[in-house]
Amino acid sequence: MRDAKQKKIIRSVRDLKVYRKAFDSAMEIFVISKKFPKTETYSLTDQIRRASRSVCSNLSEGWRKRRYKAVFLNKLTDAQQEAAEAQTWLEFAFHCKYLDEETFHKLDESYEHIFAMLNAMEKKADSFCRPSS
Repeated sequence: MRDAKQKKIIRSVRDLKVYRKAFDSAMEIFVISKKFPKTETYSLTDQIRRASRSVCSNLSEGWRKRRYKAVFLNKLTDAQQEAAEAQTWLEFAFHCKYLDEETFHKLDESYEHIFAMLNAMEKKADSFCRPSS
């Protein structure tokens, strides 16, 4: 009988729940930001898209370099910083009335969960990092 709490094997960064949540949030931001005014193209729109996508790219880089714990932790920190930036841009978009309240709160809460998952990964870094060969 399989234990209900049996750990899922993570073969790729795409198997991480935090990566999936960050990716889904970035894609939602991409779709929503298509409706932002053209005057925001080179400021808010580009910035929010870049920051949201960078969460995933930093996770990917960290995952590939996880044999070096310090690098892995650095990339988790970078992912947290980009998530914080995306959250800030979301707040600007909300206050500029480009996002409705429900959408803002949904995405803001998503980034709070992303922070929590990244913090948990940071605390359990040894379980993710593999020793150098």
